[in-house]
Amino acid sequence: MSTLLKVTLIIIAVLVVLFIVLYIVARKAEKKSAEQREAMESNAQTMSFYVIDKKKIKLKDANLPKIVTDQTPKYLRGAKMPILKVKVGPKVMSLICDEQVYNTILPKQEVKAQVSGIYVISAKRIRGPLPEPKKTKKELKAEKKAAEQAAKAKAEKKKSNK
Repeated sequence: MSTLLKVTLIIIAVLVVLFIVLYIVARKAEKKSAEQREAMESNAQTMSFYVIDKKKIKLKDANLPKIVTDQTPKYLRGAKMPILKVKVGPKVMSLICDEQVYNTILPKQEVKAQVSGIYVISAKRIRGPLPEPKKTKKELKAEKKAAEQAAKAKAEKKKSNK
């Protein structure tokens, strides 16, 4: 057996073991995430609030309670998170928002939401503007290409009419 074949077989064996380990770790993380999500949903309360502002800012700059920033792992303190600045009754507060919910909420909007502690799990618009779906880069490129083709066709049609 040549050394090149041996090296290739060893590399393939290591990669297979690595993929198996990653698969097991991912399954455990998925189960843990599902359990945490269930716990959050069981402790959730329904709140009505007015969204003043929404931003993706660093956790340490979000004016959250000190206990929240102390309990957050150090590597996440500098990460940008979706934060909502809301008015609940006379009180203005900052809430951490789920990424999917963050995309559906607009500022200057009254919202009825499921909140677990300071984490917004789901939200439903009461009054205010409807959120416009954001277009992906692919869709924007396709629209631009279609507009260019339409302009070329129009220019060619004018040339052929003259």
